[in-house]
Amino acid sequence: MSKLKYTPLHALHVELGAKMVPFAGYDMPVQYPLGVKREHEHTRRACGLFDVSHMGQILVRGPRPAEALETLVPADIVGLPEGMQRYALFTSEEGGILDDLMVVNAGDHLYLVVNAACREQDFAHLHRGLLGHEIEMVDRGLLALQGPAAAEVMQRLSPEACEMVFMQHGHFTIAGIDVWVSRSGYTGEDGFEISVAAEECEALARRLLEEEEVEAIGLGARDSLRLEAGLCLYGHDIDTGTTPVEAGLIWAIGKPRRRGGERAGGFPGADLILHQVAEKDHRRKRVGLLGERRAPVREGADLYDGEDHHVGRVTSGGFGPSVGQPVAMGYVAIEASEVGTTVYAEVRGKRLPMTVTKMPFVTPGYHRG
Repeated sequence: MSKLKYTPLHALHVELGAKMVPFAGYDMPVQYPLGVKREHEHTRRACGLFDVSHMGQILVRGPRPAEALETLVPADIVGLPEGMQRYALFTSEEGGILDDLMVVNAGDHLYLVVNAACREQDFAHLHRGLLGHEIEMVDRGLLALQGPAAAEVMQRLSPEACEMVFMQHGHFTIAGIDVWVSRSGYTGEDGFEISVAAEECEALARRLLEEEEVEAIGLGARDSLRLEAGLCLYGHDIDTGTTPVEAGLIWAIGKPRRRGGERAGGFPGADLILHQVAEKDHRRKRVGLLGERRAPVREGADLYDGEDHHVGRVTSGGFGPSVGQPVAMGYVAIEASEVGTTVYAEVRGKRLPMTVTKMPFVTPGYHRG
């Protein structure tokens, strides 16, 4: 078994009493003494600080990097204004999803943030696909400051960063430390993701934790927060066997890249994916599910209709602290995907009713200006 890697905040996590677990090759905090439920509730109420330094941060330089990246993703990168970021997907020739990522137009280059478990394969994928371009994995820490009080905290430390709106990105200074900041996150709340030099990451984290609204938050609450926000976890809700259309991610396929668009296709799996977009020709769909009882329904639970036909499977699930009832997402057959449909999840030999519902399960708090 390969040795686990540490983020720049490992010693701080241990000092704070975190319970550490292996995750994507790193030793990561799953929770602190506050506990997962209270960490979740604190983030929804005030502000949480997450260590996401295990994510891959990649710079792409070279001739027309936006046009080059469009050969690997269906997003509109050419039309992305400088100082903005966009959600994108690496797709396979079979139309599946290799990873999801964030792309920033940083002017003379692109800045990408990719999932921790996929960082090495994504790096290799970029090298193979973007010949003639410089692909650099940068050694930086990454912090996520999330919650309704995040802007209040940031206003004290870097007022200029608070002028950004959702999905903007810029370079700022916090407590004398140079950082790259985007106004985005993975919780459904307003917040900031802060990229910082590895050697200054701990100092910045300690400074943020000095603010009374801020608590350190682990992977456990990160997962329940993103589930309530209806956001996918790669390897669970999306993977190589799932197309963007099945996953409900049509919005991540830029209009110029669709049939009839000025730069239609040109990415891996385009024929199948664009056929599914145009013809609505797919047999299953990712949906939200609300449990009618208290028992949570976990990943892997099979779903049945009222006539005992197998119609799908849960890909993420648990109890939603902010919702006050079990929440899940999963894939169901198209005929079972209409909002309001009742399906039954098999849990330890029992069939628990769940209602197909729209996502997110909570009202987003993004600052759109």
